[in-house]
Amino acid sequence: MRVAYVVVSLLAALMAGFSGVVLLMRAQWIVKALEDYRVPRGWWTWLGVAKVAGAVGLVVGLAVPVIGVLAGVGLVVYFVGAAVTVARARWYAHVPFPLVYAAPVLAALVLGYAA
Repeated sequence: MRVAYVVVSLLAALMAGFSGVVLLMRAQWIVKALEDYRVPRGWWTWLGVAKVAGAVGLVVGLAVPVIGVLAGVGLVVYFVGAAVTVARARWYAHVPFPLVYAAPVLAALVLGYAA
């Protein structure tokens, strides 16, 4: 069970970190999406930093479990909030995308609890 927890945690960290870095780099495809969802431009840097911090927290959580739990809960809340934002912008076909990022984080939390 420990191996599954480590692998899923690293996958979740990789996905969240990637998502945060492309936002911080202002990749054109993410900028277009955020504009479509009407996310204020002033929030973009903080949202990217939150995702990168969550990714780092998941990795640190492998050694310090409480940090991993806090990072995981924060990321799940973040991605559920992102899904709500997408739905409020009426881009219903895009709602699954943030949930795809939340899924491995949630799985890491469950596996961490079971381990």
